[in-house]
Amino acid sequence: MPDDENGMRTPKLRFPEFREARNWERLNLEAALDFQPGFPFPSAGFNEERMGPRLIRNRDLRSDDKIIYYSGTFDDEFVVNNGDVLVGMDGDFTPCLWNKGRALLNQRVGRILPKAGSHLRFLFYFLHAHLNDIEESTARTTVKHLSHSDVEKLCEPLPSFGEQQKIAECLTSLDEVIAAQGRKVGTLDAHKKGLMQQLFPREGEPLPRLRFPDFRDDSRSEFKRVGKFAKVTTGDKDTQNRVADGKYPFFVRSQNVERIDSFSYEGEAVLTSGDGVGVGENYHYIKGKFDFHQRVYCIYDFDAHASGQFFFHYFTLHFKKRVKQMSAKNSVDSVRMAMITEMPIWMPALAEQQRIAACLSSLDAGIAAEAEKLAGLKTHKKGLMQQLFPSRKGD
Repeated sequence: MPDDENGMRTPKLRFPEFREARNWERLNLEAALDFQPGFPFPSAGFNEERMGPRLIRNRDLRSDDKIIYYSGTFDDEFVVNNGDVLVGMDGDFTPCLWNKGRALLNQRVGRILPKAGSHLRFLFYFLHAHLNDIEESTARTTVKHLSHSDVEKLCEPLPSFGEQQKIAECLTSLDEVIAAQGRKVGTLDAHKKGLMQQLFPREGEPLPRLRFPDFRDDSRSEFKRVGKFAKVTTGDKDTQNRVADGKYPFFVRSQNVERIDSFSYEGEAVLTSGDGVGVGENYHYIKGKFDFHQRVYCIYDFDAHASGQFFFHYFTLHFKKRVKQMSAKNSVDSVRMAMITEMPIWMPALAEQQRIAACLSSLDAGIAAEAEKLAGLKTHKKGLMQQLFPSRKGD
C-alpha cells in the first residue's frame, strides 16, 4: 500500500463498508482526545481501612497487592468509573481499561477523555501501539515518564467515527473471547489446586481427605524424608560445553526452571530453582537427558517404591510454603540442600502414587491445551491489530 503525502498509510485490512472510504486523516491527537492527569491527593488522607474511595496509583493499574483509600475531600472530576481508559505516566505506558469500581485518579496516572467524533474504546486499542512507540523511543533511564502533552501532540492517522466504532466492536468481541478462555484456564487451575489439596494430606493430618476407591482401605502409607527415597544435587559451572557437544539437549537455569548450567543426568527427575524470583514457584518434571545450572536443585534416582511424577505434584503443592517458613527473615528466599532432603513426603503404595500422578498429569495436559488456545487467541489479536491500524514504518 503506497504512502500518502504525509508518509502514513491506511490500514492493510478494512471492513467491506469502509474499503472505498477516504484514507485516514492524520491529526494531532489533541483534536481527538484530552489527557487528564490525576490529582496529587495529600497523603494524610491515605488509609488501608476502606475509609473513602479507592485511590488509583500507577502500580494499581497492574496489580492489587496493596489497596489504598482516601478519606479526605475531593473534586468529582477526578472520580473514575468502570470503563474509563487510564494510562500510567511512569514506566509502563500500556493503556488500562479500568474495571475495579469507583475510585479516584491520583497523580502520575492519566485518563483518556474522547472529544466529539472520537470513540473511547477505539482510542484504547489505538493507543496501545502508539504509546508503546513513545516508550521505546524514550531515553533509557531507570524509569520512563509520560506527560499529557506526549499523548496530545502525537500526530497519527485516524478514521471516521463509524470506522472507529467498527474496529472497537471487533476487538472488544475478541477480547471477550480471550477473557472467557482466560477464565476457563483459571477455573481448571483452581480445580487442580483444590483436587491436590484433597488428594494429599493436609498439614498435621496422616491421610488425604480424598482417595480413589481401590485404595480407601489401604493402610500402606507413611511420611518419608526425600533423602530416604531419592538423591538431591545441584549443578556445576561446566555446563555449556556439554550442551554445545549435543550430548544434553536441555539446559535449565535457576531463574526459569521450565526452560529446557551443571550436573548431567539421564532419567526421571524433578528440578526446582535454588534462588531468585522463582524460588518455590518454578518446577520441572523431566525424563531424558538434560543439564542444569549450579543454582538449580535436582531430585533424581528415585527408589523402586517412589514415583517421580507423584513426588513432583506433591512437591509443587508444599515446597513454596516450606521455603518461606525456613528462609531467614529480611533476606531473599533461597533453598538449602536440607530443605529438600529433610522434607517429609506422604508416600502411599506405589500403585496409589501412580494413580494420583496419572490423574493430575492428565489434568495438566488439559490445562496446557487450554492455555495454548489462550496464547493462540492473543497472538491472533496482535496480528489483527497490526492489520487494522496503519503501519508507522514502511514494509
